[in-house]
Amino acid sequence: MMKAALQQLASTLDGELHFDTAMRTLYATDASAYREMPLAVAIPASENDIRKLILFAHTHKTSLIPRTAGTSLAGQVVGNGIVVDVSRKFTSILELNEKEKWVRVQPGVIRDELNQFLKPHGLFFGPETSTANRAMIGGMVGNNSCGSNSVVYRSTREHLLEVRAFLSDGSEAIFKALTLDEFHQKCEGDSLEARVYQTTRKLLSNYENQEEIRKQFPKKTVERRNTGYAVDLLVETAPFTAGGEDFNFCSLIAGSEGTLAFLTEIKLNVVPLPPKETGLLCIHFNSIDESLRANLIALQFNISASELIDHYILECTKNNIEQQKNRFLFRAIQGYSGG
Repeated sequence: MMKAALQQLASTLDGELHFDTAMRTLYATDASAYREMPLAVAIPASENDIRKLILFAHTHKTSLIPRTAGTSLAGQVVGNGIVVDVSRKFTSILELNEKEKWVRVQPGVIRDELNQFLKPHGLFFGPETSTANRAMIGGMVGNNSCGSNSVVYRSTREHLLEVRAFLSDGSEAIFKALTLDEFHQKCEGDSLEARVYQTTRKLLSNYENQEEIRKQFPKKTVERRNTGYAVDLLVETAPFTAGGEDFNFCSLIAGSEGTLAFLTEIKLNVVPLPPKETGLLCIHFNSIDESLRANLIALQFNISASELIDHYILECTKNNIEQQKNRFLFRAIQGYSGG
């Protein structure tokens, strides 16, 4: 019965829907050690395709798993629902505002390609993952990516200004910063979007809930708190904390791994290019503990990036053609026996 339903769905899409064993097997893994066979794999060609997929999932009690490059390391983009790959069609850079320093993109835009586009304008998107030459903006929003330069540019969350998205009933919504009046206006009505705002207002206006959130969530000095939904950030906004920043659901969407809405457009803050001249200091340590303690000292000098290269990474260079030429540096490490 499900196969017949999938065949019917496939006939209505502008894009592709695959439910053969070969394609499902290809999408059963990401860059992690996890594996789970999906029900099907969809490659939507339009926003209308995404809406149809959402309505199908709602009707047939299954899930959608948004996916771009599949570089997640903890199984975030595998599951037994329908994997929806937006890396093929949703790859456009839609708009750049140089004066206000923002860019609007589709989720399948590759991070490094975005920065190639921005470079002639003297701008770039700061957060940089180790997979930046293939990681896509939708995935970076999903797992709130940062990188070795996060001490300066922080994580994707701090650069996410606005998203256009579909909700679980197929309706469309735009999430962005709202003044206090705009927030309460959003709570009016009986649409799913209005109910989302109503529920949030009810939960976060409760003093006991606020106190529990502040007590149980990681302290603010932990910059990248990707251990669940960032409701602690919403508590500190103007509707719930006097003098707080404007409310913006983007704080919650970043790091939510595609579970709250299906993003079709993403508006990002961009920043001026860093200086052309940079310096690199490589320090060798006898233990990870020693290196972490030294990092606290280094941070006092306003460094732009900090990265740990441990024994396991060094071992991987032995059989890497590109990195073999750099092994003279590794061999110079006193006491290192990698050869």
